[in-house]
Amino acid sequence: MSTKTLDLDKLYTARLLAVRARPYLATALFALHVVESRRVPTMAVDPYWRCYVSPAFVDHTPVEQLAGVWVHEVSHLLRDHHGRGDRYAERQGLTGPGERLRMNIAADCEINDDAYGDGLVRPDGAVDPAALGLPPGELMEDYLRQFRLGPRTQSMVWIDCGSGADGLEREWDLGPAGGRGLSPQARDAVRFRVAEGISGHPGNTPHGWQRWAEQVFHPPQPWKKLLGAAVRSAASGPGVGDDYTYNRPSRRCASVPGAILPSLRRRPPRVCVVIDTSGSVSDSELGSALLEVAAIARALSGRRDLITVLPCDADAPLVHQLSRPHQIPLVGGGGTDLRTGFDRALRTRPDVIVVLTDGQTPWPARQPPCRTVIGLFPRGKPDSEDNPGYTSQRPPAWARVVDIGSAAR
Repeated sequence: MSTKTLDLDKLYTARLLAVRARPYLATALFALHVVESRRVPTMAVDPYWRCYVSPAFVDHTPVEQLAGVWVHEVSHLLRDHHGRGDRYAERQGLTGPGERLRMNIAADCEINDDAYGDGLVRPDGAVDPAALGLPPGELMEDYLRQFRLGPRTQSMVWIDCGSGADGLEREWDLGPAGGRGLSPQARDAVRFRVAEGISGHPGNTPHGWQRWAEQVFHPPQPWKKLLGAAVRSAASGPGVGDDYTYNRPSRRCASVPGAILPSLRRRPPRVCVVIDTSGSVSDSELGSALLEVAAIARALSGRRDLITVLPCDADAPLVHQLSRPHQIPLVGGGGTDLRTGFDRALRTRPDVIVVLTDGQTPWPARQPPCRTVIGLFPRGKPDSEDNPGYTSQRPPAWARVVDIGSAAR
């Protein structure tokens, strides 16, 4: 057995290289607790965010490749491969180390298809979907349905990223009581911080990480119900949709002989949806905005004739009557100034204005003469206060705000 001690200087230098290449993963990389272990083939993780490291592996691996291994291992934990592996095994009735190896290989394919390049060196032996004749860009569960262990995977039997990659406990694991592990709350906080950083700068991260960040924000949160409830509440508030009509005279006419007084009639409210189409809003968020337009129509009992849609970046040239949401052209891509969108929206005489935006915009100085609901796409804090494309101002107090991916404010 090797008696070589772990070269922590080399290992931590590699981590700094990983942070430099993938700054949005910094919180996760520094959250890992290193455990020296001669029983680990290379580097491996457990579900408690411990990273087990072989001294011999660190000694003979170039520091640039070690940086790639750091990113690879922490990716297993961020993407919850151990939890997903357990759930997949339970659904499919899979047991045994062979199936767990297959899960590890599938998880590696999910990570490695777009993990390297752009300053991050690919480690020797890294498995990607092409090695199995599979397409890139899919999830671990998708890959598991497309291959079995056999001649093609014979060269991959050495792969062992630990219980944090496939959920199967290893002999070297310290377990839940082993010390220096992260609590479930701390793990969730790390994931959220990383997802915030990715969502705040969607143009700087690979598609796989953008997809992961969206999943971190959206599934557990009731923001869709919150946004729908906010729109319905605004649309049914006092004074919204009220108008006078002479079709049915007022009952007060009896007290004013010779005069015909109009009665107050409740009509369906008119809603104008302002969609932020500036360059800081990603294509996936624009797609989500169109889905919310359809949901708003359902909240108004399907009355599409009462809904107008206004794409806006720094200008708002066209207002579209809602027919089918996917046919609305979301043009833009420049800077952001939703004050022009509010001005243009008010010309349609709406009862409610709904704004879907990332919030990086100046807001009107005065409250509009109608109810306002703002749906905010999630954004992290800017890397620097000197960032000229960022506006930190929160929406005004007179608007009902729903953080898309969070709760109502």
